[in-house]
Amino acid sequence: VQLVESGGGLVEAGGSLRLSCVASGIKFSDYHVRWFRQAPGKERELVATITSAGRITNYANSVKGRFTISRDNFKNTVYLQMNSLKPEDTAVYYCFVGPGYWGQGTQVTVSS
Repeated sequence: VQLVESGGGLVEAGGSLRLSCVASGIKFSDYHVRWFRQAPGKERELVATITSAGRITNYANSVKGRFTISRDNFKNTVYLQMNSLKPEDTAVYYCFVGPGYWGQGTQVTVSS
């Protein structure tokens, strides 16, 4: 199983980024997918969840209304659209699939 995240980078406050996570070696459409993030010196935090068919999503209060999680099961890909970014969104973002598979993470840095 391999999960590869991309789309991170450096952006100014108020800007947007779109993260992607491509899965291989797993029947992607069977599993819920989650995005987590971890800032320096802080615990890993659940950001967003999407169910296997994509019908239900949930968000942390800190990102609700600014982030959108979506998925394309034909492409084995989950996305995290991040708008109105704030400096406190700075973290390494990880996708997490199914029974316990993690991606390698992608760095998001938001400058003030």
